[in-house]
Amino acid sequence: MKRILFSFSLLFCLFLGGTKSYGQTAVLPLQDISYYNKAESGDDSYLNAQCKLDVYYPKGVKNFATIVWFHGGGITGGKKEIPQELKDKGVAVIGVGYRLSPKAKAPAYIQDAAAAVAWVYKNIESYGGNKKLIFISGHSAGGYLGMMITLDKQYLNKYQIDANSIAGLIPFSGQAITHFTVRQEAGIKDTQPVIDKYAPLFHVRADAPPMLLITGDREMELLGRYEENAYLNRMMKLAGHHSTRLFELQGFDHGGMAQPAFPLLLKEVNALSKKILATK
Repeated sequence: MKRILFSFSLLFCLFLGGTKSYGQTAVLPLQDISYYNKAESGDDSYLNAQCKLDVYYPKGVKNFATIVWFHGGGITGGKKEIPQELKDKGVAVIGVGYRLSPKAKAPAYIQDAAAAVAWVYKNIESYGGNKKLIFISGHSAGGYLGMMITLDKQYLNKYQIDANSIAGLIPFSGQAITHFTVRQEAGIKDTQPVIDKYAPLFHVRADAPPMLLITGDREMELLGRYEENAYLNRMMKLAGHHSTRLFELQGFDHGGMAQPAFPLLLKEVNALSKKILATK
């Protein structure tokens, strides 16, 4: 685990060192693409309204990496987004919307996350991307959703996708125990920790993709978010996974930690992409 104290100069260096030019920086945005097909969505008006994604990708570039980004909001709020910090970095960004509680209950929103990633696997090459370079990220609830579909293989198995093919998982302050909204749906208060099938910690395994866990300052984070990730980091290592790391961003709270985490995400995407492409 690394504790990182950011200064403006270090942050600037990370932006420069953690990104890479793929040629042109112009991008073509595509908005409100339904990632469920009609047979799956049927006449469910809420699903059809929520389960859409935006595609932001480099123009005139081939073989680029893709970051699938799940927004935060406690699984009760928020909307799909393309973070400004990820634009013009030579990578594609997929901003995913998903159903929210209380209109939807677990595991609906986890299934949505898997369906969105399946859409990316099926379609990203048509835009010039490389499906071997699909990375999963998101903040808070979005980090949790990414962790669940990466560690619990059943969700992507539905689409004949091996979760191990994900190039890397980089959640920002994701919940490692059962998400507090899932617990609330079951009448369990958010200060009562639970580890069940809806907890990333329940699905630790040695063969998972590389994981970079990033949280804010342990004394400023939401509830026990740092400690949960520290425990996940430890249990992944004990399970035999050798590519899990944890960064704690000192001086940043749950919401503020995203800003300094973006350069770390981009640096990880670039490093893993080089490694994957070198082993082709």
